[in-house]
Amino acid sequence: MARITRVPGRGAALSTKLAYLFVRRGMRQVAGRDLDGMIEPIEVMAHAPGLLAGYGKLEQAAAKAHQLDRRLRALAELKSATVVQCGYCIDIGSRISRQWGLSDDELLALPTYLTSPCFSELDRLVLDYAVAMTRTPADVSDELFAALARHLDEGQLVELTFVVAMGNFRARFNTATGIGAARLQRRPGLRRAGTGRRPGLIGVPVQLSSAGRSGWVTRRTWR
Repeated sequence: MARITRVPGRGAALSTKLAYLFVRRGMRQVAGRDLDGMIEPIEVMAHAPGLLAGYGKLEQAAAKAHQLDRRLRALAELKSATVVQCGYCIDIGSRISRQWGLSDDELLALPTYLTSPCFSELDRLVLDYAVAMTRTPADVSDELFAALARHLDEGQLVELTFVVAMGNFRARFNTATGIGAARLQRRPGLRRAGTGRRPGLIGVPVQLSSAGRSGWVTRRTWR
């Protein structure tokens, strides 16, 4: 249960109601059904309407970014979520990752990506970068960055850095406020590090880069 109450749609400002509408619509497209709590991060953030509006615009900009291959983007965001152990982000991120081309075998191999045959050299570099950025303190070496730069141009490097940073924001906001898994998955999913529980497979709040024209989720949506 979240440590901060949700702002109910009834009586909320029009901008907040619109945010709820678009995020819920996008989550329904991802999950195939409505679930209680699936837009909880947005409902919590709505206590600060100005921040919610700004966050929506940031997600909208992220959704329009297109230089980085979305499979690599999915790997980076989902890995940062598992490092922080954000059940909500893992749940949503793993489903979106499937839609972006990752297999169940690849998702389940993330904890052992350094030795798993599921991943290419570039995949491993992207995952290393996500881990290094998500550590506290962040620890991105010159060698790692140079290795990535041999595969990605500067625009792609900026997008990769941005999406990992956004993933960290979502994951840390959710974990600090006590927001748990969205429970979208009916089939087995990723395990959170250090636990025996399976929060499910997939990945946002849509929150996650799934904003549409309004600044919030719609389908392609999510990146």
